[in-house]
Amino acid sequence: MWRLKFVLTLIFPLALALAGCRAAAPTPALLGLHLAPATLGATVSVQQHLTVEREGRTDELDAALEVDGQAIDLVGLAFGQRVMTLHVDGAGLRQWRHPMLPAEVRAESVLQDLQLTLWPREALASALPAGWSIADEGLLRTLRFEDKPVMTMRYSALPRWSGTVVLDNLRYHYRLTITSVANATDGTVAP
Repeated sequence: MWRLKFVLTLIFPLALALAGCRAAAPTPALLGLHLAPATLGATVSVQQHLTVEREGRTDELDAALEVDGQAIDLVGLAFGQRVMTLHVDGAGLRQWRHPMLPAEVRAESVLQDLQLTLWPREALASALPAGWSIADEGLLRTLRFEDKPVMTMRYSALPRWSGTVVLDNLRYHYRLTITSVANATDGTVAP
């Protein structure tokens, strides 16, 4: 049990960064994104390594992501132990979280960041509320609120889930680096 408490103590800052510390937001932080899995336009199965840098601290987490035309499944692991799962399908969003995972880590926030990073710009633009916009310029994606940059994502390659993505959250002042370490399925069109 002490090892699990130690693991969760180490991932708490990572969890806060992934959740975006949304409670302190001056404007609405959750955009209400809940795009259907099929709108990704691809079937993806990838293992990723996540590194979060915030206030001079670096934290790491491993993740396995699978998306097909019917569902999104995400599993988060810290030191080989599952700390969170997320499942999205036509019935809605379901999550499992370790009881010691901080309440600030919300499935809705994780799903939103996942979709902002990976989904096609056109699908995102049509789902954003008034005042928000998203633009792609080559391998750079920028999310804006009232024309002010809120988040930038720099991609090393296309499709967006391959290679490395560096997400700079300008509102909450953290950097998330997502490195794909294995790609089982790489962008085949979903049925």
